[in-house]
Amino acid sequence: MAGSQVPVIDLGPWRSGGPQDRARTAARVDEALRAAGFLLVTGHGIDPALPARIREAARAFFRLPAAQKEPYAVTVGDRGWLGPGAEANSYAEGAASPPDLKESWSFAADEPTGDAAVDAEWFRPNTWPAEVPELRPPVTQYLARMRALSDELLELLATALGLDQDHFTRHTGHPTWGLNLNWYPGTETVGTPLPGQFRIGAHTDFGTVTVLDRQLGSGGLQIHTEADGWQDAPYDPAALTVNIGDLMARWTGDRWRAGRHRVLPPPADTPAEELISLVYFYECDAHTRVESLPAPIGRVVHDPVDSHTYLREKLRAISVPAGTDTSE
Repeated sequence: MAGSQVPVIDLGPWRSGGPQDRARTAARVDEALRAAGFLLVTGHGIDPALPARIREAARAFFRLPAAQKEPYAVTVGDRGWLGPGAEANSYAEGAASPPDLKESWSFAADEPTGDAAVDAEWFRPNTWPAEVPELRPPVTQYLARMRALSDELLELLATALGLDQDHFTRHTGHPTWGLNLNWYPGTETVGTPLPGQFRIGAHTDFGTVTVLDRQLGSGGLQIHTEADGWQDAPYDPAALTVNIGDLMARWTGDRWRAGRHRVLPPPADTPAEELISLVYFYECDAHTRVESLPAPIGRVVHDPVDSHTYLREKLRAISVPAGTDTSE
């Protein structure tokens, strides 16, 4: 089963253990990322009350009438509300599908670098819904925790490859990132799913690491491995789900898999199921040159890419153009 390839990694021994504890943790991470591209991480220190506060405020926004949400409507990669039909993640793999059955509120990197061209594209102010002022304080706190945790994970990943601990974090001095609050309502909101329609279609993420705080549900996360195909992702209420994205897979010369995943549509037996996921996408400094690590670490030598040219192409691919007929 896929669950056996997604271990629970306790960060406690990594943070405070001796050399053997740290080496053992790093070895388990390497093994898991080769198999599935996914980890469950405990000992992360995130108080569960924090994502609970975010979900409560986000739910209040998502349940507003569409007319109140519409002024915040944006396209994929921008800051604000992604309404029904805005996104179809399967297109990242070149596979056509109906739009994803979700709504999102998207945040992204907002502290300017001083480079006008970079800032205009990647570092702009975030939008906050005036209707739910209680959203801003916990999200601000959560973002700081996610940034620190993501850098810690990148240090763990570098160690798992036998590299200097800062091999990746030397490229995250002023990184881009995104936080999506994904709302997966029931069929009374989204209607009966079309053939091939998911809450999120099959894809891999685009950046370095993704940190997911998710809720257990029948219409929840599935992961894909070569050994097992599609399987329900293992769940631990104390754990965050971590997967690596395309840039990290390229960086490691495909030693590690970008974690392929999807989110099932609302289940027929519990059509009113409602879930909210907090998805933090970590990337790197704008226009980092990502080159594959050579053998014996890497297995494949990819052509070097500009990290943010790559990211922009992927964001463009999953965007459903305005005016697209999504009824078929």
